[in-house]
Amino acid sequence: VQLQASGGGLVQAGGSLRLSCAALGRTFISYGMGWFRQAPGKEREVVGTMTRSGFTTYYTDSEKGRFTISRDNAKNTVYLQMNSLKPEDTAVYYCATSKTGWASERERDYDYWGQGTQVTVSS
Repeated sequence: VQLQASGGGLVQAGGSLRLSCAALGRTFISYGMGWFRQAPGKEREVVGTMTRSGFTTYYTDSEKGRFTISRDNAKNTVYLQMNSLKPEDTAVYYCATSKTGWASERERDYDYWGQGTQVTVSS
């Protein structure tokens, strides 16, 4: 199983980015997935998750309403649309697939991870 995360970059505060996570060897309609991020000097944290049925959960008040997870089943790709970006959103963003069709905030429930894509938001 391989996950390829892409779409990161440098953006000004208030801007938008759309991250993509393409999977080979595992289909998102059969497994849950999660988006995580790790800021410099901080532990990795969950951003949001999607179950195999497409149910999404967002984990911080800051992300609710600004971040949206969606999926293109034909491309077996999941997206993280990030709007109204803030400097505190600067981090390496990772996608991961769950061991089951469910999706949780616990890293131990995920067995395959993408390589990460850097998002930098300037003030």
